[in-house]
Amino acid sequence: MKIKSTALKFPKKFVWGFAAAAPQIEGAAFIDGKGPSIWDTFARESGRVLNGDTLDVACDHYHLYKKDFALMAKLGARNYRLSLAWPRIFPEGRGTVNQKGVDFYHRLIDAMLVQGLTPWVTMFHWDLPQALEDEFGGWRDRRTADAFGDYADLIVKAYGDRVKHWITLNEILCFTRLGYGNGQKAPGLRLGEQVVNQTYHIALLAHGHGVRAVREFGGKGALVGLTDNCEVGIPLTETPEDIAAARSHFLTANTRVLTPIYQGAYDPAYLRSAGKNAPIFEKDDLDFISQKTDFLGLNIYTGQFVRAGKRGRPEALPFPPSYPAADASWLRHVPQALYWGPRFVAEIYGVKSIYITENGAGYDDLPPENGEVLDLHRRDYVRNCLLELHRGIDDGVPVNGYFLWSFMDNYEWEDGYQRRFGVVYCDFKTQKRTPKTSAHWYSKVMELNAVV
Repeated sequence: MKIKSTALKFPKKFVWGFAAAAPQIEGAAFIDGKGPSIWDTFARESGRVLNGDTLDVACDHYHLYKKDFALMAKLGARNYRLSLAWPRIFPEGRGTVNQKGVDFYHRLIDAMLVQGLTPWVTMFHWDLPQALEDEFGGWRDRRTADAFGDYADLIVKAYGDRVKHWITLNEILCFTRLGYGNGQKAPGLRLGEQVVNQTYHIALLAHGHGVRAVREFGGKGALVGLTDNCEVGIPLTETPEDIAAARSHFLTANTRVLTPIYQGAYDPAYLRSAGKNAPIFEKDDLDFISQKTDFLGLNIYTGQFVRAGKRGRPEALPFPPSYPAADASWLRHVPQALYWGPRFVAEIYGVKSIYITENGAGYDDLPPENGEVLDLHRRDYVRNCLLELHRGIDDGVPVNGYFLWSFMDNYEWEDGYQRRFGVVYCDFKTQKRTPKTSAHWYSKVMELNAVV
């Protein structure tokens, strides 16, 4: 049987790259004038992070970035999604600028360009300056969004001549509900539902400031969007009834972020269900939040199977104990999410340009043996995800790029350094980098622009 070599090709201009985030890889947490972030504080609180691991050194990317970019380029990457550390630039979150921090990112971006890497810059990836949490209550207060606006203005003015792809915020759910609702992530608070809804709203205001900054100061060709970790419902059977149920599940689960951004209003059903816990907002807030964006980034790792229950109502199905999962137990292997997530976003909100800004798998990988890390489970998971993504593109879903999470093992938040998402193994004691089997496989994917 002859197999068509073009069968699994992606569109000609499809964007491939790696993704990582400043607080997880940079280290240098208190060097050259950087202020503490809420994660620097959270990591020092007993019992918050596995083994008491801190962000102090991480991958020491602050000092090793040139070598890291050379390795990225050697693997064939042409795009890199990174984030900037807000407290490295504004140690107090606002006011005095740390010029050493500004200069560091000038050097970093220039080093990327030397290696032929296009920067996709995320303005905020969870590392809120501790001073804003202390002074305002962080994302509970709209003054934090105003401070973010000043920060966004500065970085777009400083780097906009070389950076043309901007992402305002990464995963609002994780730094609002998981930070102020259940205490899982920094700042580790367990507050009421009204506070949680308010933090969502303040984060959306910050997104609006990021969009405004790019429109005002980004220059010719500048593009901006949000990255969201939407909850993806997957129809148990691909029948009209289950597809409708999964779509309804998707809308309900993601409405508090995507509906105000794309429709300029909160979903009336959401406001009714929230009741007295609904967010408090001003008259013009929603116009500001819903400024036009150029793309939507989706971080998709897993999904939830849904079927039509009584009267067609969505019924989310629990996973059995033995369902396949990564060592990150929340990451169950549901590659179909890479099909249904982008499809529902396009159908419900009319999004015309989508990028998968994160997808990958976390395992407790063993150190290299004979120079190899045979992470076949990661390779297989990512390959299955790409097959579903390819299927969606064939069906007309407007996905224009994919960023693998992550380039190298790093600080995995409350899981510390045990949980590894990288395709490059990082020895945190020696800082030696070793590409895993998945890295060499993904290198070939990028080279051929195809699932291999």
